[in-house]
Amino acid sequence: MINFRKEIAEIISQYVEGMEPAEIEQLVEVPADTSHGDYAFPCFRLAKLLRKAPPLIAAELAEKISGAPLFEKVEAVNAFLNMFISKDFFTRSVLEEAMAAGDSYGRSDEGAGKTVIVEFSSPNIAKPFHIGHIRTTVIGNSLYKLFDFLGYKVVRMNHLGDYGTQFGKIIAAYRRWGNREEVEANPISTLLALYVRFHEEEKNDPALTEEAREAFAALERGEKAEKDLWQWIRDESLKEFKRVYDMMDIDFDDWSGESFYTDKMPAVIEELKEKGLLKESQGAQIVDLEPYGLTPAIITKSDGTSIYLTRDLASAKYRKKTYDFDKSIYVVASQQDLHFKQLFKVLELMGYEWAKDCVHVNFGMVSLPEGTLSTRKGRVVFLEDVLKIAVSKTREIVTEKGVNADLIDETSKVVGIGAVMFNELSSGRIKDYVFDWDEILNFDGETGPYVQYTHARCASVLRNAAEKFGDTVDAKTAENADLSPVLTPAAYELSKLIYAFPAAVKDAADKYEPSIVTRHTVKVAQAFNKFYHDEHILVDDGTERRAKLLLTSAAMQTIKNGLGLLGIKAPERM
Repeated sequence: MINFRKEIAEIISQYVEGMEPAEIEQLVEVPADTSHGDYAFPCFRLAKLLRKAPPLIAAELAEKISGAPLFEKVEAVNAFLNMFISKDFFTRSVLEEAMAAGDSYGRSDEGAGKTVIVEFSSPNIAKPFHIGHIRTTVIGNSLYKLFDFLGYKVVRMNHLGDYGTQFGKIIAAYRRWGNREEVEANPISTLLALYVRFHEEEKNDPALTEEAREAFAALERGEKAEKDLWQWIRDESLKEFKRVYDMMDIDFDDWSGESFYTDKMPAVIEELKEKGLLKESQGAQIVDLEPYGLTPAIITKSDGTSIYLTRDLASAKYRKKTYDFDKSIYVVASQQDLHFKQLFKVLELMGYEWAKDCVHVNFGMVSLPEGTLSTRKGRVVFLEDVLKIAVSKTREIVTEKGVNADLIDETSKVVGIGAVMFNELSSGRIKDYVFDWDEILNFDGETGPYVQYTHARCASVLRNAAEKFGDTVDAKTAENADLSPVLTPAAYELSKLIYAFPAAVKDAADKYEPSIVTRHTVKVAQAFNKFYHDEHILVDDGTERRAKLLLTSAAMQTIKNGLGLLGIKAPERM
């Protein structure tokens, strides 16, 4: 895609000695008010260089560059050089690029030869895969797609919570009250009930706490009975997890989990000792981080068992050695901010320069209208149930709207699950929010169904054009078409949003913020719908019709690519 800032800088640099095009490009801006041009160049920095007043410089530059074919109009307003791009030139370049690139529109190779690890989802074995896990799951999946789209090699890691003191509790609970047949028939619900019962009875029976400690200590020692029980519970849990991932079309390259690093922790602890970083505090082994404004990082507890931080140190070292990553991203809730500050600081103190390449992508919490989620109290909503309800509710809606009976099952699934995922990615990730069905499944608001419906509308227009007029459009059509019919305000606004899509993709990856793509895709959908309502597309005049079909096709492609980066399908019929 043509870089208009760069093109403008090259033109202006011909008349400004002493300033490189790259410097000029940095100063070119997009005015908030479109009446001030598509781009503007403030001339204040040139005053000292050219020994003239900025308004005079702006006036002289306006006269010199106004004849360039890139511009429709150039004017000086005080110290600003306001430039209006030729609508025909702009629109043609946008449509040619979008049509030629197709599914690759917005893609780049900036990450070629670089590796990014994205750790996301990471539910706890033997506990519910609930609605609280959806944010890490869909944000992480979208980040994977964004970095892959930008040419990086991306490793998707599901760092399963398959270790830790909670396993001592689950093992103790199972041995007291569990039944193998019940667990295999309904793993997560049964194990959750055991976990909740453990916490209730633990209040009045301190012996349970000691049982759990002993069970986890035995697991850490590799005792066969505890290890076999742990492996069985892990396998049964994964069956349920994978069913939910399949519903969302999400997969991973690595399912190792915390337990994988058990035999790698002793070397980390020994290294911390050798480097003089380990200290004893009330029986526990810690790294003192108070000089850095952080609380002490516990490495092993007083009973000698490990904690999350120990395993994360081992996993970070393993990942660097195995993948030699350029960036390692942890998509974990903001509640763990302190943990990751401690992790990265300890890695830095251990002398690992690559600690700076580790990034914590945090996010706010999701709650229900009746309050926050709590596994210990059993107050959870299973994610699988949420997705099934979304499909069911969507079925009711699309049936009322008269969707073709042959398409109802597929449409209900694509739109219902897409609606839930889109909702998670529609706001800035750091915001907390309350899960609301009415908002999620709205076909008219800034929601997934609205964007998907717009994509289907574009597809319908193109199908009708082919059936009624025999029209098909492609990149070659864009090169030769008369585009004057799509230079109207509504059409031009749509073209500008299509043009801005690749920049939105890069911005989203740079900021680890998929909602930038979500919001931009909504804007493209809104702009197309305005164009659709303001302009009749399937007119009798072939020249006008083909120009409008080109814009429709480019808009559809942009919406499809935007949804794809969010992990959402773009149906062609709704």
